[in-house]
Amino acid sequence: MTDITKHLPTQTVQRIYESYVANREPAHRMHLGGSQIGHHCTRYLWLQFHWAGHEEHDGRKLRLFDHGNHEEPRLVADLRATGAKVYDVDPASGRQFSFPAFGGHFGISLDGCTQGIPESSAWHVLEFKTANDKSFAGTKKKGVEKDKPQHYVQMQIGMHLSGMERALYLIVNKNTDDLYMERATYIKKTAERYMDRAERIIFSEDASDTQKISDDPAWYQCKMCPMHALCHTGGNAEVNCRTCLHSTAQRDGTWHCAKHDTTLDEATQRAGCGDHLYRPGLVGIGKAVDAGDDFVEYQATTTAGGRPGATFRNGPYGRHSYTSREIEHAAALPLSDDMEALRMGMGAELQELSHEPAATHD
Repeated sequence: MTDITKHLPTQTVQRIYESYVANREPAHRMHLGGSQIGHHCTRYLWLQFHWAGHEEHDGRKLRLFDHGNHEEPRLVADLRATGAKVYDVDPASGRQFSFPAFGGHFGISLDGCTQGIPESSAWHVLEFKTANDKSFAGTKKKGVEKDKPQHYVQMQIGMHLSGMERALYLIVNKNTDDLYMERATYIKKTAERYMDRAERIIFSEDASDTQKISDDPAWYQCKMCPMHALCHTGGNAEVNCRTCLHSTAQRDGTWHCAKHDTTLDEATQRAGCGDHLYRPGLVGIGKAVDAGDDFVEYQATTTAGGRPGATFRNGPYGRHSYTSREIEHAAALPLSDDMEALRMGMGAELQELSHEPAATHD
């Protein structure tokens, strides 16, 4: 008889995975990265930069993502062994080469730069990647621009912001340790097009200002997207300052809150506050139909069996008025009148997904 416990993670392995989860980076990064800007969907990038949602990864996957970090020093050593000059950090600061734009809202960090490879004496931006057999074979056959367009754009942005006009792409097959190298040339029009894209994403106030890759929720690039619910099935965004209509990205790289007339630091942005009001496009269960100084009124679009057309407010706690924290967890609003009376009588707030049918109300 087979011992199925042999196929389960041991306590030691499980704790290793848990350590990766405990030490992971914050769910949202402060800036839009040059490694992201070539993504196929502009709407996804807007939602990500505005912290509307994120993808959770388990410890095994986080460890897999970390694999490339351990390969980079080896690739630096490999290039140096050819006689090339290689810098993986800025000699002046001892830190990774980083180039900001739009006040720091956008930027890129390089894996390094090199000069004097056998093919050329020019300076090259370095981009290191790892891949499995299938992915490696695809890039080797089609080339990085066609097979990995996001990586290609990443190199174009790296060249644009650093001033170098060549890039060296070096990819490792994780299964066989084979290497594939390709050189890219700086294309100014391509780089500027994606710089313009970054600017639009950063300074657009509403998600609807950006284009989805598809309006079809079954589209293959949408089905596995972590923003799928926000785009297609009535999901609501996370609550933080960047999803609040009072906040605005400033040209100097800061975020400003009009409600409290203050510059928002990182901790404040992540926490949000009790005056949070959703940017209307980030409430998937309703369509904005009215607004005042401290509320936005919505007409229900996700009614969970109730009659369409009922309205509710995002604003101060009250009858058929829900704070952003309540809306974040709601599958459908407004609550029926009897459930609303119970909520108000107990002073209770919605904390989990509600399956209560909506109803018309006074």
